[in-house]
Amino acid sequence: MQDVRETLMQGRNSDGQPVRRPLSPHLQVYKPQISSVLSIFHRLSGVALTGGAVVLALWLAAAAESPHTFLVAQRLVDSFAGLMVLFGFTVMLFYHFCNGIRHLLWDAGYGFDLSTMHRTGYIVIGATLVLTAVAWAVGFAIG
Repeated sequence: MQDVRETLMQGRNSDGQPVRRPLSPHLQVYKPQISSVLSIFHRLSGVALTGGAVVLALWLAAAAESPHTFLVAQRLVDSFAGLMVLFGFTVMLFYHFCNGIRHLLWDAGYGFDLSTMHRTGYIVIGATLVLTAVAWAVGFAIG
């Protein structure tokens, strides 16, 4: 019986001749690095923020609909599950913001050497955690 990894090592060159190589980069070929993990997480956070924007629009629509509808929506947000979703949204928001600044620096031509890329990746993670903690601390202190 042929190993699955052996099956994945088949491809064709530009002339159509079979060659022995991976069909495409795959998780079993590459070891995850901070740059690849942060890149994937940046894309996922963008999708999650889109979903969060829809939830925010629904919450605002409930406020415009009637006091009863808003009360139902607010109770849902105030539930444990609602707070966990809101916490996740906050983490994604600050991560996407911080990593977006990192990407702007790359667009300006800064931070491409490996040590700087790794350092700024860890800075993004740290800033995300600090900003999220501060936002939630202020939120609990205010209301």
